[in-house]
Amino acid sequence: MRRNPHAIFATITASTLLVGGFAAATAQAAPAKAESLYAPSALVLTVARGEDPMTATVERAVTLACAPTAEGTHPDPAAACKELAAVQGKFAELAAGPSNRTCTRQWDPVVVTAHGVWQGKPVQFSTTYGNACEMAGSMNDNAVFAF
Repeated sequence: MRRNPHAIFATITASTLLVGGFAAATAQAAPAKAESLYAPSALVLTVARGEDPMTATVERAVTLACAPTAEGTHPDPAAACKELAAVQGKFAELAAGPSNRTCTRQWDPVVVTAHGVWQGKPVQFSTTYGNACEMAGSMNDNAVFAF
C-alpha cells in the first residue's frame, strides 16, 4: 500500500479549513460585550531602590487581581483587594494617615509603584520614600505593599 503525501496534505488542509471556518462562524455568532477595553482589575505592584520610578532597581514585584476573585502572586490578595476597595483604588490614600513609627533620617530611597487597571480604569501610581522604615510607617503596615 502506497501513501500519497499530496492526498494526506489535502485531507489535513480541508479538515483544518472546515474546523477553522466552523470556529469563525461560531465566534461571530456571539454578541460582543464592549463594557471596557480593560480587564476589571489587574495590577503589577513593585518595591524598588532609588529615587526615580523609571530608573529604580526593582527588588520585589507581585501581581494582584481583584475581580472576579482576589488572586495573583501577592501573598495576601484578599486583604490587599479589601484595602484598595476601601479607598476606591486611590493608592495615594493608602498613605494618608499619620505614622507612629520612629525612623532614622538615613537617605536610602524606596519607590513603590502600581500599574495596571482598577475597576476598568487605568492606574499609574508611584511614590518615593526616604527609606524602607519611612515607607512602612507611611503605609501604616497595610497589606497592599506588604510583600
